[in-house]
Amino acid sequence: MNFSGRDRGRRGLGPAGNGKALGFFIHPVVAVDAEDEAVLGLVDAEIWTRDGTPKAARRQRRFEDKGSRRWLDGAAAAARLGAARQVIVVGDREFDIYPVFARRPDDVELITRVARNRSLVSGDLVFDAPLEARGELEVAVGAKPGHKARRARLRLSADPVRLARPRNGAEGEDPDSLTLNLVETVEIAPPKGAKALHWRLYTTLAVDSAEAAAEVVRLYRLRWRIKEVFRVLKSAGLKLEDTQVEAADRLFKLAALGLGAATRIIQLTDARDGSPRPATDVVDANLIEPIAAIGKTLEGNTQRQKNHHPTGSLAWLAWITARLGGWNCYYKPPGPKTMATGWKQLAAMLEGFIMARQLMPSGNELV
Repeated sequence: MNFSGRDRGRRGLGPAGNGKALGFFIHPVVAVDAEDEAVLGLVDAEIWTRDGTPKAARRQRRFEDKGSRRWLDGAAAAARLGAARQVIVVGDREFDIYPVFARRPDDVELITRVARNRSLVSGDLVFDAPLEARGELEVAVGAKPGHKARRARLRLSADPVRLARPRNGAEGEDPDSLTLNLVETVEIAPPKGAKALHWRLYTTLAVDSAEAAAEVVRLYRLRWRIKEVFRVLKSAGLKLEDTQVEAADRLFKLAALGLGAATRIIQLTDARDGSPRPATDVVDANLIEPIAAIGKTLEGNTQRQKNHHPTGSLAWLAWITARLGGWNCYYKPPGPKTMATGWKQLAAMLEGFIMARQLMPSGNELV
């Protein structure tokens, strides 16, 4: 979280990612359903700032004293999702850490973007490893400045690789070698002027068929869900960077609350067109009744202005939240900004309900 241009009066913060402006860091773990790709909730988060004091050289510090251990902490937090059929932790290049591969919980699978050209036990480098062709895959590529959205055709290859323990970054307790599966994708005939897609991914999942390799790529691409949560936390919804809170400890608490709210807003946005999930994914069961009362006041005279989703479903709650956010049931569907506005309104109304119920004499009920 970078407060560049807005850091006046901030207290207790160190330099942010650019090393200059004041700010802090958030390392969250967000649960996503691997089948329908819906966000399920916030699992864990670590929030901190740099204190600016000199530290020992990175190579002289134990892994537990490095910032990179947060990836292992995140995997351990994900391992607590015991009700899940399978837990897969997905990370970007920063997740390419040998001790994390070696010390991951036994019941957690990993997928991470390759960041460095590691040495193999054979003496070769991982970028030069021969991989078996695993067919082709077509993926959607979003629009970027100067480039339209497009469909990209990727050539897939995959095979196991045996990584040698690096001279630096690993410790004596880490094994001399690790066998991981490597998936490589290369775009076929990218459009003129567009940078070809080229990904290398490590995974502990099987990649012994075209379908398995393609599934690893699909799961890796779900990392965009956490980017959505950050966008809602900042510019696309809650605008945390514009807060007037100055003290670091209060900023951290606000960020934790905002991260939970941003996750819920994405859950509601996911459910706007229908979802089998219950509203209790984001609200307490004892709030369903007052929410239903609020929802009745938001329906109009036309069929399009009726909430046709099953009462108590997440889609039903998303409809109510969107209406409170200003959606008129016509034109384009409600996005995160509308849901964020509606969520603030709904939260305020429910807070009033809870306070009124607490003040009611014993034996009476709010109707």
